[in-house]
Amino acid sequence: MTEMKFDEKTISNAIHTKWAGKTVHFAEEVDSTNEWAKKLGKDGAEHGTLAVADYQSAGKGRLGRRWTAPSGSCITMSVLLRPDFEPQYAPMLTVVMGLSVAQAAQKMGVETSIKWPNDVVVSRKKICGILTEMSVEEGKIRYVVIGVGINVNLDTIPEGLEDKATSLYLETGKKFDRNEIAAYAMEAFENNYERFIKTCDLSFLQEDYNRMLANFGQPVRVLDPIAPYEGVACGIDERGGLIVEKKDGTRICVSAGEVSVRGLYSYV
Repeated sequence: MTEMKFDEKTISNAIHTKWAGKTVHFAEEVDSTNEWAKKLGKDGAEHGTLAVADYQSAGKGRLGRRWTAPSGSCITMSVLLRPDFEPQYAPMLTVVMGLSVAQAAQKMGVETSIKWPNDVVVSRKKICGILTEMSVEEGKIRYVVIGVGINVNLDTIPEGLEDKATSLYLETGKKFDRNEIAAYAMEAFENNYERFIKTCDLSFLQEDYNRMLANFGQPVRVLDPIAPYEGVACGIDERGGLIVEKKDGTRICVSAGEVSVRGLYSYV
C-alpha cells in the first residue's frame, strides 16, 4: 500500500475518544516525544494531550538507552496524563499502556502477545517500547507522560537486535496505516485507564492481560542479581507483579522494578 499521510489532521481524524489523544500535537522531527510532552505539561496542556513525531532523534528507552527509527517507519508518541491518584500507583500505567498497544495490534489482525511486564511481542520478538515518566510536586502528581514507540513499517532491524526485535511489516509482509494503529492504541488506552482508576490497580485488567501474556504457563528464569532462579510464570497479580511458581511449589511475586525475566530458551 502507498504510505498514508501521517500528520496532526490525519491522526486527529482517526482518533474517536472522549479524552485520550483528543488534542494532537505533531512534528516531523523532535529529539524525544517524552521531552516534548513534558514541556507541554509544564505549559498547562490538558489531560490526554498526545505528542506525535514522524521521527525522533534522541528517543529514550529504559535505563537511559537511546532509541531511534527512520522517518515513516514507526509510531513515536507520548500521552500526557493528569491523574488524581497518589504517585505510587503511576508505574502500573506502563502495564496499562502495554496491554493497550497489544490490543491495538490485535485489532489490526496481527497475532500479538505481551512479554512481562510491558513488551509487546509478535513471533516472540519485541515491536514496542514504553517509557513512563512522572513529575511530582509536594507529594502530588503534576503530570505523567507515557512514551510509546511501535515498529510498524520498519524493514530492517539494527544489527545485534535481530533476535529480540521485529516490526509489524517484517512479520506480516504488509504495510500498515500508522494513523489507524495510533487511534486504536488511544481508544484501548482510554478504556483501560478508566478501568484502572476505579481501583488504582490492575484487578479489572488482569484477565485481559493474562490472556495475552506470552510467558503464561511457560518456564522462565528470574534474573535476580543476588540469587537467580527458575520457575513457571502464572500470570500477574493486581499490582502487576509476575507470579512465579518455583520447582518446590512455592510462589513468589516478582516486581518489575527489581528484576527482569527471560524465557529459558529465548528473549520471551
